[in-house]
Amino acid sequence: MAKNDLLGASLWDAYSNKVTTLMNNPQHQGEITEEEAAAHGNRLIVADFGAESCGDAVRLYWEVDPKTDVIVNSKFKSFGCGTAIASSDIMTELCIGKTVQEAVKITNIDVEFALRDNPETPAVPPQKMHCSVMAYDVIKKAAGLYLGVDSETFEEEIIVCECARVSLRTLQEVIRLNDLTTIEQITDYTKAGGFCKSCIKPGGHEKREYYLVDILRDTRREMDEEKMKAAADAGSKGSFESMTLVQQIKAIDAEIDESVRQFLIMDGGDMEVIDVKPGDEYIDVYIRYLGACNGCASSATGTLYAIESTLKEKLSKKIRVLPI
Repeated sequence: MAKNDLLGASLWDAYSNKVTTLMNNPQHQGEITEEEAAAHGNRLIVADFGAESCGDAVRLYWEVDPKTDVIVNSKFKSFGCGTAIASSDIMTELCIGKTVQEAVKITNIDVEFALRDNPETPAVPPQKMHCSVMAYDVIKKAAGLYLGVDSETFEEEIIVCECARVSLRTLQEVIRLNDLTTIEQITDYTKAGGFCKSCIKPGGHEKREYYLVDILRDTRREMDEEKMKAAADAGSKGSFESMTLVQQIKAIDAEIDESVRQFLIMDGGDMEVIDVKPGDEYIDVYIRYLGACNGCASSATGTLYAIESTLKEKLSKKIRVLPI
């Protein structure tokens, strides 16, 4: 057998029997007219959707009972490949008998799964997964027309991988929780990028707003920044005795700002840290009073005690505060 024959055979085998049957003999292809719907006392909804990337287009007809919102009949027309026809046909079948509110919950994953011959084997090759996405999009369009809302209101999250229905938030959480570093790992964990691959990076089958390479880069950068901040925080909250002089002064100023300074300012005063000198028994903190605190009787008693008590509690029991 020639190489091209082998290639043709392998591609043919990538489609389920159900797909090949429905592409040649769709069960719900056709149209529903206004007259037919009106004769049953129902409302007709006609929605169109086209995929710019491949030129495929589908028109979906819903005959809806306005008293119950149930889709009593549905048909489609399709301009596209055999996979688009099969996906549209099974999508139409899934809609019948559901309310509009239930039908809008049908995803492209449901469509693809319904086309499988068995649960374990995909119905189409990865590059044709976008056909089931088109079916999902036209359902949203029809539901939006019936309910009088924008079809995008049905999308609660930003979907990055349309094929596997993986959201931006899910990708970010999976990267963080599992410390992922490669696109291959993301695909293993979420299936994102495992089908048409358009969401992996620019230049794929369809243009996307978000790409896995960018999400991975940005999330890893955020993780690194958070780690650096956590390390810095841990250092600032570590042993006061082990800090450098600059770190000690900054730590003292931070505690004064949080617990003491506001009261000094209320009385028209303030203070500043001049120096820190560690000794065997004490860590002497030299301060200078400013404004009304300078020369105040309380600056050597109550105010001094408050400052020292705060620093002992927050930083080190060895601290002794000495005004100069």
